[in-house]
Amino acid sequence: MQILQIQLPDFINIDTQEIQMLLASKLYEKGVLSVGQAAQMAGLSKRTFMELLERYQVSVLNYPAEDIMQDFGNA
Repeated sequence: MQILQIQLPDFINIDTQEIQMLLASKLYEKGVLSVGQAAQMAGLSKRTFMELLERYQVSVLNYPAEDIMQDFGNA
């Protein structure tokens, strides 16, 4: 795994776990990571990660609209 070091202003009060969750949820939302990979990155179980996604305004059902329409047309 890669290690990333960032500098944050002193007035930002955020812990490492929160930063990991923010990054993992965004990468999941963008489709870069699967839900399992994102959960692992955040240091959480899949279930816990999926339950927390709502707090970050990320849908658990990360499925492109085009794919849904194609599936609907194929049904």
